[in-house]
Amino acid sequence: MSEDSRTGIDPLRSDSQPNRLYEEKSPYLLQHAYNPVDWYPWGEEAFEAAVREDKPIFLSVGYSTCHWCHVMAHESFEDPDVARLLNRSFICIKVDREERPDIDQIYMAAAIAVSGRGGWPLTVIMTPDKKPFFAATYIPKKGHLGLMGLMELIPHIKEMWDNDRESLLASAEIIVDHLRGRQRGRASKRQGEGQGGPAEDAFQGSLFDSSLLSRGYSALSSIYDPENGGFGTAPKFPTPHHILFLLRCWRRTGNALPLKMAKSTLQGMRMGGIYDHVGFGFHRYSTDAEWFVPHFEKMLYDQALLAMAYTEAYQATGEEEYARTVREILEYILRDMTSPLGGFYSAEDADSEGVEGKFYTWSAEELKESLGEEDFSLLIRLFDVHEGGNFEQGRNILRQRSGFADAAAALKIPDEELYRRAMEMRSRLFAARERRVHPLKDDKILTDWNGLMIAALARAAGALQDPDLALAASRGADFLLEVMQTADGRLMHRYREGADIPANLDDYAFLIWGLIELYEAVFDAKYLDAALRLNEVLEKHFWDGEEGGFFFTADDGEKLLLRKKEYYDGALPSGNSIALLNLLRLSHLTGLQSFEEMAARLVRSALPLISAQPLGYSMHLCALDYALGPVYDIALAGSLEDRGMKEMLAAIRGRFLPNKALLLASGSDISRLAPFARELVPVKGKAAAYVCLDHICQLPVTGAAELIDLLEKFENKT
Repeated sequence: MSEDSRTGIDPLRSDSQPNRLYEEKSPYLLQHAYNPVDWYPWGEEAFEAAVREDKPIFLSVGYSTCHWCHVMAHESFEDPDVARLLNRSFICIKVDREERPDIDQIYMAAAIAVSGRGGWPLTVIMTPDKKPFFAATYIPKKGHLGLMGLMELIPHIKEMWDNDRESLLASAEIIVDHLRGRQRGRASKRQGEGQGGPAEDAFQGSLFDSSLLSRGYSALSSIYDPENGGFGTAPKFPTPHHILFLLRCWRRTGNALPLKMAKSTLQGMRMGGIYDHVGFGFHRYSTDAEWFVPHFEKMLYDQALLAMAYTEAYQATGEEEYARTVREILEYILRDMTSPLGGFYSAEDADSEGVEGKFYTWSAEELKESLGEEDFSLLIRLFDVHEGGNFEQGRNILRQRSGFADAAAALKIPDEELYRRAMEMRSRLFAARERRVHPLKDDKILTDWNGLMIAALARAAGALQDPDLALAASRGADFLLEVMQTADGRLMHRYREGADIPANLDDYAFLIWGLIELYEAVFDAKYLDAALRLNEVLEKHFWDGEEGGFFFTADDGEKLLLRKKEYYDGALPSGNSIALLNLLRLSHLTGLQSFEEMAARLVRSALPLISAQPLGYSMHLCALDYALGPVYDIALAGSLEDRGMKEMLAAIRGRFLPNKALLLASGSDISRLAPFARELVPVKGKAAAYVCLDHICQLPVTGAAELIDLLEKFENKT
């Protein structure tokens, strides 16, 4: 078949005529542009057609790098028989869940309510007024083992719509009442907690104390896998915010067990098949408990959050392996996932040439051809390669069975020599792999995921003292602020052939996080200023003035079935947990109490949920750890070119100080944003550090040794 020049996808319709999705920008929707299904994008045209033709809506939600979305597409949506049934019975709508997470959240909640499970592809059948009466995930073309396939389900739904519509409408009302009642129930529970006292009470024990953090740690440790690292059984997800929380538990309590759990998990993932040992970066998750066989797609948000976790582990332990992992993850991002415009692409597919993992796996013969017999023998020892394959169809997934130090001792090779040889082999394998057919790259740029990557790059730039990473973070932030922001200061969610789709809570919260991290990395006041301005927009259009917390969608956005407010930290931290952390940090950076007061109200709105099940709120617990303090407020006065200043910055950034606010008290811009900075000046011509711990300030110090002594004195007290 010929390839369509616009979509890059083979036309699958026999008449080669595209459907309505052809005019869309989403790579996922464009994958379906030549389906025989008469797809509509989400919009009024589709719902008006449903009313006019008196048909229910068949809603299919997925994303471009979703393996099972591809399976369902090939089995059903490209099949003329299924398409005829769908077109005759429904108005069919396709949604990219990465572009419209607001829609996805609502109907995923419906699927979980109906079936007890969620995931993608998400299949929902609903009335023309958007009320769902059926929801499921992947559905095969034909039924088996007592389960309906699409060929049986579609006629069944059509028959009920034509002859027993009242039953379907009644089911829709029950589901909608459940979804709305769940939202109201949360609000009622929060109302029962009362409004509390002034902001400082929220963070001095009146609403919570460190026992909540202890409960969160106990819940997490109860599902910890001591043999392989990680949490739960198969499938096993990275969930980097669990690691961030464990590192804070270790620092707060001095208990070695949280650190051991974090290190074991990070090591297991780094050595396992979930890590791409040839091209770097992490795959989405492991299908087994050992981190061996991954689901091969790569997501931008995973790289960002994992880079953050490995950066903090490096700061906490000083172990070079963590720093190396950070560098490799970010090498992958800057090499393969960075737009010439400065933004970062969304994902890479698991499949190539129609086979999941084909790009990433190796036969023994392919490895020998690339490396030669001698290095192939070494590869077997280092990466668990088998002549007959360690995976399906005689292919191998590379994974380390032991660290380089242990392998070097067993092989009687110096560590440095073994690592050098391993990297040479990696380079040759990478060159060979580059000649293969690459998986699809989803090249849309999402504001929220870009915010996470900017935060990761900025944090790593400081910890690794790498200005190139700071430059990459700055380019990404500049792109978002210049291209993804409207004249009135509002953000757009998606960039592909232009910026569009109004931003949601995560876009604002994650980008503000990135801007705060970037300010602390480069001390350009424009980034702190931008963070403050975006936070104003967030408060104006997303804040729930009655119950506290942030809604996912803006008050002037599209009217959907309901306006959700999400606190749960899933694969991604919730926008509310990051917004809470942002408010606390902005309060310390600017000295403005109003941020802390809003943070206290946000805590009150979320606390009943966190208290009931702390395991699902690990990023919230990180923010609460910051709220409980102690917080290091560090203001530097002097020139960044001053040698003493550079040494003090290296001392600060080399330490694991998760609860800190770092400010450069120089220039009129920062004095406008943080008025207290006007009083902070160098001491006797030397760069100085002004350090306060929980509002108790010390005399300024003028050298790295003095600063380290002061920080260590504070740490010993806490």
